[in-house]
Amino acid sequence: MKDNICQSCGMSLEKDPKGGGTKADGSLSDIYCSYCFVNGQFPDEGITLEEKIEKNVRIASSVHMDPEEARKIACQILPTLKRWNGS
Repeated sequence: MKDNICQSCGMSLEKDPKGGGTKADGSLSDIYCSYCFVNGQFPDEGITLEEKIEKNVRIASSVHMDPEEARKIACQILPTLKRWNGS
């Protein structure tokens, strides 16, 4: 498992402006970013892996990354992450 990336979206945890997501008790999560995990919950709870991939592609495209390259990376990384592979 890649310990330095969010286990939901694949973002580098080192680049998280808030230092990580928050657990229900308010402490920082060491596996999820602040965009994916808030107060012990996923704001996008119920989203499918395929929908998360498309969401990541939209976000990457908004910062001028090639959509096809973003999709390729998301399809390679997201299925290996804890949130999506059930580990």
